[in-house]
Amino acid sequence: MLVLQSSRAFLPIQDALGFGASDWLVCAIAALLLLMALAWRPLVEPYAVRLAERTGWCMLLLAVLPVALRLLLLPHHPVPTPDLYDEFGHLLVADTLRHFRLANPAHPLSQFFETFFVLQQPTYSSIYPIGQGLALAIGRMLSGQPWTGVLLATAAFCALCYWMLRAWTTPAWALAGGLLAAFEFGPLNQWMNGYWGGAVAAAAGCLVFGALPRLRRNPRLRDALLLGAGLALHLLTRPYESIFLLCAAALFFLPVLRRPAEVRALARVAPGALAVLLPAAGLVLLQNRQVTGSWTNLPYVLSQYQYGVPAALTFQANLVPHRPLTPQQERGYQMQLAFRGKGSETLGSFLARLEYRVRFYRFFFLPALYLALPFFLPAAREFRFAWVLLTLLLFALGVNFFPAYQHHYLAAVVCLFLLCGVVGLERLSRLRLGGSTAGAEAARLILFVCAAHFTFWYGLHLFDTREFSQTLREYETWNQINHQNPARRILVQRQLAQIPGKLLVFVRYWPQHIFQDEWVYNAADIDAARVVWARDLGPEENQELQRYYPDRQAWLLEPDARPPHLAPYAP
Repeated sequence: MLVLQSSRAFLPIQDALGFGASDWLVCAIAALLLLMALAWRPLVEPYAVRLAERTGWCMLLLAVLPVALRLLLLPHHPVPTPDLYDEFGHLLVADTLRHFRLANPAHPLSQFFETFFVLQQPTYSSIYPIGQGLALAIGRMLSGQPWTGVLLATAAFCALCYWMLRAWTTPAWALAGGLLAAFEFGPLNQWMNGYWGGAVAAAAGCLVFGALPRLRRNPRLRDALLLGAGLALHLLTRPYESIFLLCAAALFFLPVLRRPAEVRALARVAPGALAVLLPAAGLVLLQNRQVTGSWTNLPYVLSQYQYGVPAALTFQANLVPHRPLTPQQERGYQMQLAFRGKGSETLGSFLARLEYRVRFYRFFFLPALYLALPFFLPAAREFRFAWVLLTLLLFALGVNFFPAYQHHYLAAVVCLFLLCGVVGLERLSRLRLGGSTAGAEAARLILFVCAAHFTFWYGLHLFDTREFSQTLREYETWNQINHQNPARRILVQRQLAQIPGKLLVFVRYWPQHIFQDEWVYNAADIDAARVVWARDLGPEENQELQRYYPDRQAWLLEPDARPPHLAPYAP
C-alpha cells in the first residue's frame, strides 16, 4: 500500500507541483550533481582513486558506460539510418566482407548503378579501406545490425583511452581522461550515431600512443605487439594518415639512438610489431589487387582517375550529361580543382586553409577543457610532451594537404588531444596560491563542469519529446544525434517494406536536384537483393534493365518531391 501511495507522486495530477516522472528524474539528476559538487572529495574522490588503480575494472566500466547510455536513448533516437554516401560506402565494404571477399564482380549493366564513392569497373566495390567496414561486418554478424560494430568500436576506444593515459599520467587522472572521452565521444557524438567511422581509427591511435612510452620504459614483447596492432588497424582504416602515424612513432624513439643498450633492447622486441604490421600491409595490397587489378593502385586513387576529384562534384557532369551542374556547384567544382593543381597551391592558401580548420578542433574538446590547455604548455619542456605537440602539428599539416576535411581524419590523435587536457588539469591541480590548494579545486571544478555539460545535454535527449527539450534543442552545438533520422529515407523504406516480392526501383531526379542527395545504393550482391536501386536512364535503356530482371516489379521513385513520390513504373 505504501508503494502504491508513493507512486502516485509520479503522476502530474497527483502532486501540488504538477511534476511527472521525468520531472522528478531531472531533479534527482540535478541533486546528484549538486551533491557531487559540494562533497566531491570526501564522497567521490577516494573511491575514484581506488578504482583507478584497477585497470581491468576501469576499462570495463569505460567500455560499458557509453554503450549503455546510448541504448537508453533508443526510444527517441533509434538505430541510425545511413544517409550519406560515405556511410553507404563503408556499409558496402561490410557487406562485401560478409560474403568473404574483398571485391564484387562487375555488373553487366553497371551504368544503372553508378553512385558516389563506388567503383563499377573493373569490379563493383567501395573505394574505402576495410577497417571501418570490418567493424560494421562484425556488428552485423553478432546482432544483425551493422551499428553494433559502431557501438563496439566506441566502447573499445573509451576503454583504451584510459589504458593509453595510464602510460602518461597517474591512474586517477587516466580515469578522469577516460570519462572525458565517454562524455565527448560517447552517446551524443556523430561517430557513435552514424557509419562514417572515427572510433576504429581512434582506438588504433590509443594502442600506438599507449605502447610507445611503455616500450621506452621497459621494452616488452607484449607492448611491441600492441604497437604493431595499433599501426596495423590504422593502416587498414586510414592509409594516408598512417604515414604520419609511422613518422610520429619513429620520432618518439629519436633520443634512444644515443643509448646503445636501449637500442638493443628495442631491437629484440621490434620483430613482434613487424609481425603484426606486415600482414595488414599485405591485406591492403591484396585489396588493391582484388578491387583495381593492381597491387599498388588504391581504390580511392582509381576513383579519382575515373570520376575526377572530388567524385561528389564531378559525378553528374561525367556520368549524367543531361543533368548539368548548377552555377553554385560549378563554382565549388572549380575551387576544388584549384586545390588539385600541383602548381596552384600556394603557401598562403595552405596556411589560410589550416587557420580556417582550427575552429573545427572544438570537436575534440569539451568547452571547459580549453581552460586547462594553457597549463599543458609548460609541460612541453619535457621531450615526450614536446613530441605530443609535434605529432599534433604533423597530423594537422598532413591532413591539410587534402582539400576536404572531416573530423575522423584526425581520429588517431584524439587521445593526444585528451592527453593535453588531462595533463593541463594535472598541472593546474599542483598550483598553490598563498599556501592554498586553489589549483586542485579549480581542476576539480573544470571536471565537474564537463560532467554537468554532458549531463545537461544528455538529459535533454533522454526526454526528447518534452517541451523544455524541444525549446533548448536549437542551442545545441557540435553534438550530432539522430533526432528524426533521415525521415525521407525511412518513409520510403517503410513503403517498400509493404510491397511483396522482389523490386526494381528506378530513381528519377528533378532538374533542381541537390546532387549530394543520392539514393542509388545497392548491396554487395545486387542481383540477390530484394530491392535493386537503379538510375532512371530513359524508357529505352530502362527496358533493358527490366528485361534483365523479369521477376521484379518496377517502381519509380522521385526523391525530390515532398514527400518523396513512389509509384509503379510506367515508361
